[in-house]
Amino acid sequence: MRIAIPVSDGQLSPHFGHAPEFAVIDVINGEITNVHYLTPPPHEPGSLPGWMHELQVDVIICGGMGMRAQQFFHQYGIEVIVGAPSLPVEEVVQQYLAGTLETGENICDH
Repeated sequence: MRIAIPVSDGQLSPHFGHAPEFAVIDVINGEITNVHYLTPPPHEPGSLPGWMHELQVDVIICGGMGMRAQQFFHQYGIEVIVGAPSLPVEEVVQQYLAGTLETGENICDH
């Protein structure tokens, strides 16, 4: 499984499309095996979903994401989880894997 998280200052960034970097986390048998920090392409409609698809991302965990972006990701078969708290990346992933990640409302209004 490959999980992507928008990152700002080492924590989950609340705004998906404006994150300066993304953590791409590989998980095998419920354990984190690799964490890569990557700079995203310029923010344009459809660019991030295509990039995530090329990276073979399965799940995106974020604070907020517009509905149109979510639709792009779903077209690629990428699961989107919104409303995640701004916590350190590995803590977010551990909570997700344990089934204890508490999500709130999508903080994006577009």
